[in-house]
Amino acid sequence: MNKKQKTLLLRIIVAAVLFVPVYLISEGIVDVRLPRWVLFALFLVPYLTVGYDILRKAALGVKNKKVFDECFLMTVATVGAIALGEYGEGVAVMLLYQIGELFQSVAVGKSRRSISALMDIRPDYANREADDGSLEKVDPDEVEVGTVIVVQPGERVPIDGIVVEGSSALDTAALTGESRPSAVGVDDTVLSGSINLSGVLKVRTTAAFEESTASKILDLVENAAARKSKSETFISKFARIYTPIVCYGALALAVLPPLVLLITGADMTGVWRDWLLRACTFLVISCPCAVVISVPLSFFGGLGGASSRGILIKGSNYLETLAGITTVAFDKTGTITKGNFEVTAVHQNTMDEAELLELSALAECHSSHPISLSLLRAYGKAPDRSRVTDVEEISGHGVTATVDGRSVAVGNDRLMNRLGVAFNPCPHVGTILHVAVDGTYAGHIVIRDQLKDHAREAMAALQRMGVKRTVMLTGDRREVAADVAKEVGITDYRAELLPQDKVAAVEELLRDAKGLAFVGDGINDAPVLSRADIGIAMGALGSDAAIEAADVVLMDDDPVKIAQAMGISRKCIRIVKENIVFALGVKAVCLILSALGLANMWLAIGADVGVMILAVLNAIRCLFVKNI
Repeated sequence: MNKKQKTLLLRIIVAAVLFVPVYLISEGIVDVRLPRWVLFALFLVPYLTVGYDILRKAALGVKNKKVFDECFLMTVATVGAIALGEYGEGVAVMLLYQIGELFQSVAVGKSRRSISALMDIRPDYANREADDGSLEKVDPDEVEVGTVIVVQPGERVPIDGIVVEGSSALDTAALTGESRPSAVGVDDTVLSGSINLSGVLKVRTTAAFEESTASKILDLVENAAARKSKSETFISKFARIYTPIVCYGALALAVLPPLVLLITGADMTGVWRDWLLRACTFLVISCPCAVVISVPLSFFGGLGGASSRGILIKGSNYLETLAGITTVAFDKTGTITKGNFEVTAVHQNTMDEAELLELSALAECHSSHPISLSLLRAYGKAPDRSRVTDVEEISGHGVTATVDGRSVAVGNDRLMNRLGVAFNPCPHVGTILHVAVDGTYAGHIVIRDQLKDHAREAMAALQRMGVKRTVMLTGDRREVAADVAKEVGITDYRAELLPQDKVAAVEELLRDAKGLAFVGDGINDAPVLSRADIGIAMGALGSDAAIEAADVVLMDDDPVKIAQAMGISRKCIRIVKENIVFALGVKAVCLILSALGLANMWLAIGADVGVMILAVLNAIRCLFVKNI
C-alpha cells in the first residue's frame, strides 16, 4: 500500500473502533442510557473521521458545478439518514463505502504497478568512454548516434546499439516477457532496457535515446489509456446520464408520494420521514461506482497483464477489437519462418558433397544475399577470396566466377538454360541452386527458410481460441507456400504476391471476415498492418514502421503470443460484461425494492459497496494471464 492508502486504512480502523460501541449502545445491545444529542455527537466523530474527504469532494463538486457524482450521492444519502435520526445507518454507509474505495484503490494500484514496472526500464545514465579511456556518466539524451558506450554487469543497456567488444548474457524479461537470458557478442544487436548480467560490453549506439526501444515502449504504454474502448466510452456516457436521473428520481420519491397522500387526505404521521428515508436508500443503491470503476479497471488490468508477457496493446479499443477476431492472416518470412536460410540438402552429380559446397560457397562469397550467406555458413570456414576471380552476378539468375582457375556457375534453372547446361530437376521444396563446373553439371543444393520453433503450436493455439481461418500471404513461390502452409497447419495461402497484391488480398478477406488480424514483420507489411482490423507486428522492436502501423506489438517473435493476446482480450471483455450485467442487475432489483419500501440502508450498503467490491475483485482477474 502507498501512503494515501495506509492513511485511509487507518481512518477506517479508527472510525470502526469508535462506531461499533456507540452502535451497540444505540441499538440497546449494551444497556447504557445516553441522551439523543450525545449519541448524535458520538456518531458524528466516526462519520467525520472516515468521511470528511467525501464531504469535501461533494462540496467542491457543487462549487465547480459538477454535482452528479458518487461523492455527492453518498453525502446526500448519509447526511439525509443522519438528519432523519438514522445515525447508525448513515455512519455505516460512509464507513463501508470507504472500505470499498480502499479495495478499489488497492486494485488499481496493483494494476498500475504491473505497467509502471516497465518504467524501470528507462535508464538514468549512460557510460561514455572518454579519450583517455575513463568512463563518464552522462544523460542518455546527450549521447549521439555512433557513440561507443560501456555497459557494465548489472546495468541496463541505455540505448539501442551493436556490440563492438565483449560478450555477455542479457536479461530481456522487461522487454519480451521471456525469463531466459540471451547471449550476445560482437556484432550482435542489443536493445535498451535489457539488463547486462555478466561481462562488460562496449556498444556503438544505433539510435538516439528518444528513438530507442525503451523509450518507444514507455510511450506506447503511457498513451494506451488515452484510447478508450467502446465499452469504456459507453460507461462514461452512461454515468453522465444515469447519475442525474437517479438524483431526480430520489427527489421525486421523497416528494411526490407524500404529496399524493396529502392531497388524498391520508394520515401523514411519519409519512415524510418514511419517504425521505426511502429516497436516501435509493441514492445509496443507485451509486454507479461498481460499473464506473470496474470497467476501466478491467481494461487497465488487461493491458497490464499483456505487457507483462511482452505484448504491447496500444489501447483498450484495440483490446476490445482483438476479442472479436475470427480470421488471422500472416506474412511468411520473419513471421512463420525465421527469415534465416539454411542448406538442407546437397545432391552431387559429378563430385562429392564437400567439394560441391566449397566451390559454391567460394563463388558466392562476395555477395551479401541471404542465400549466399547460408552457403558460407554451411561451408563452415572463412572463405579465401584470393582463390576467386571474375565474379559476375546475373540478376534473377545467379553468379558465375572463376575458382582456382575453374569456371563455376551457381544459380537457378534459368542460369543453367542460359549457359546451355543440362540439369537434373529437384523434387524437394525450397530454393534450388544448380551448380555447373567447367560447363558440366555438378549437382544442386537445396536451401530453405527454417520454420519458427513454435509456428505449429501457434496455429493449434489459434484454432483452440476459435479462429476459423488462417491465411498466409507471401511473395514466395506457390510450391514453397503450399509446403509451409501444410507443415504448420495454415488453412489457406496466397503465393507470389507483390506488396500491392497483399493489400488487395486483405481487402478481399475483410469482406468475408467479421474480424481480421494481419501479422507481419512491420516493415514491408506496414500498409497491410494499417488496413486490417488489427495489425500485429512481430519481433518489431526498434522498427519505427512496425510501432507506427501496428495496433499490437509483440516484443519478441514468438507467434504463440498471438493466441495469448487474443486470450487476454477475450477474458477481459468477458469480465467487463460480467461486471456490467451483475452490477446493473443487482442495482435494478434493489432500486425497485427501495422504492416499494422493502429495502433499508443495510441492503443499500450491500447493493452499493458489496457489488463494487465484488466487481473490482472480478476485474483484478484481468491481471493474471495463463499460458495458452
